[in-house]
Amino acid sequence: MTDCGQTGILICPILFLEARVRGLEAKRVLITGGASGIGAATAARFLDEGSAVCVLDRHAAARQRIADELPDLAGTLDADVSDLHQVQAAFAEATKLMGGVDVLINNAGISIRHNFLDITPEDWDKVIAVNLTGVFYVAQTAARHMMERGGGVILQTASTNGIMGYPFYADYNATKAGVIELTKSMALELAPKVRVCAVAPGYVLTPMQRAEYTDAMLEEVNCKIPLRRHAQPEEIAALFAFLASDEAQYITGQVYTCDGGEIAGGLASR
Repeated sequence: MTDCGQTGILICPILFLEARVRGLEAKRVLITGGASGIGAATAARFLDEGSAVCVLDRHAAARQRIADELPDLAGTLDADVSDLHQVQAAFAEATKLMGGVDVLINNAGISIRHNFLDITPEDWDKVIAVNLTGVFYVAQTAARHMMERGGGVILQTASTNGIMGYPFYADYNATKAGVIELTKSMALELAPKVRVCAVAPGYVLTPMQRAEYTDAMLEEVNCKIPLRRHAQPEEIAALFAFLASDEAQYITGQVYTCDGGEIAGGLASR
């Protein structure tokens, strides 16, 4: 395996965008899958921007951990996004706690690494239920609320996996492609009141990613990314903050990659 000049998984210090963006003070933000990884980093960023934040996550231990780490959260909510009744109940609780929801970060998702021929119907249904049906349930619930209240912003977590092919994640890839098309369709129908965009991260060093990849696998991927490293969750959070802000008021219906040049570098074909 090529070293590519690395002394570890990350090869350089990272400076995160610290300047505040306009218009996030007092915004009411709901983040699904918000207790770890990208979701947790996004919750921290919006709190730093002066927003009220509720985190929705189905994992009790993770909810407790994020509540301890971010004591200024407006609330932590228990819901499985693949269950519409749970979604509606949690959204109602979020509106009660914050007085409404101005920004949705529709981020909950799962992945299972397996060969296409080994995907079982149960695995397929599980990934589709969370990553696509769950995104739809949360998005539609939030959109109805926002349309009635006069506007809002919905930002959805897609992936470069939804833009180009990757082996071992056929079900996950299909859901992320679906999120991208759902985002574009929503943006057309909900304009001009509600802006809708998607963020498509490449490789991000989250607990989910770390659990599926050995150090050797991570370094092999890093050598193929033009910037030679995985993203940090805080870098994805910075993009969410900008897109939710008043500085992005003319942006809707778009998908923004944050991938270190991965797509430009053709990583999947190497």
